[in-house]
Amino acid sequence: MQPGVTQRHRALVIGALVALAGLAWAYTIHLGLGMSSDGMSGGMTGGMAMPMVMAWSATDFVFMFIMWAVMMFAMMLPSVTPTVLIFERVRARREQTGRPFAPTLAFVAGYLLIWIGFSLVATLANWWLHRNGVLTSMMGQVGPMLGGVLLILAGIFQWTRLKDACLDHCRSPLGFLTTYWRDGIGGAARMGMHHGIFCLGCCWMLMALLFVLGVMNLPWVAVLTVVVLAEKTLPFGRYLSRALGVGLIVWGAWLCAISI
Repeated sequence: MQPGVTQRHRALVIGALVALAGLAWAYTIHLGLGMSSDGMSGGMTGGMAMPMVMAWSATDFVFMFIMWAVMMFAMMLPSVTPTVLIFERVRARREQTGRPFAPTLAFVAGYLLIWIGFSLVATLANWWLHRNGVLTSMMGQVGPMLGGVLLILAGIFQWTRLKDACLDHCRSPLGFLTTYWRDGIGGAARMGMHHGIFCLGCCWMLMALLFVLGVMNLPWVAVLTVVVLAEKTLPFGRYLSRALGVGLIVWGAWLCAISI
């Protein structure tokens, strides 16, 4: 394969990721602004409001699942882009040397499939919390006491070995790609799912904080996106993760204290 062709492939991959992330963010922002104007989501102080309990229809469930899935795409695609570009580089080198290779699109699809699964679990949790009056609204947040507990648990998780192991994988995926390479579409999808599982293990508690901050609270969605990206890409990402853990524990303890 000529260098120019390789560069075009790389540009196509970048363009596709930017377009997909852009569409996901556009939809997320559209929903977030609509919910804010309707008063259905709020900041941390909104946790004091009386819960607005109502039954979910099948349409509500599908809508919320799509919302969670698109929001996860918007939040996670920026942080997985460096890994996808490494995958594309390995794929191109294998193609140049005549060895079997795996399509990059299948890798991305496998990765996103893991977050679709998480979105289904999040939607079920969203439904259960709202049905039992724990959330202030369908897209609101839990009360300050429960929110404080969740913040403390998330802060503790930032210091666990599981967090470290998953974060190490996300920060250095090249070794995984070269060691566990699988050819073909199925192989690429399995590699994407494998990477997605580690990514989920690294970030699931941070995503769960949306139940504390507001399910569709756009400023906090943006903050969490930047935090996840920084943890995985900055040289001091591990120290940032530890510092964030301390901050979450302090914040959670404060929320619990004011709720007593």
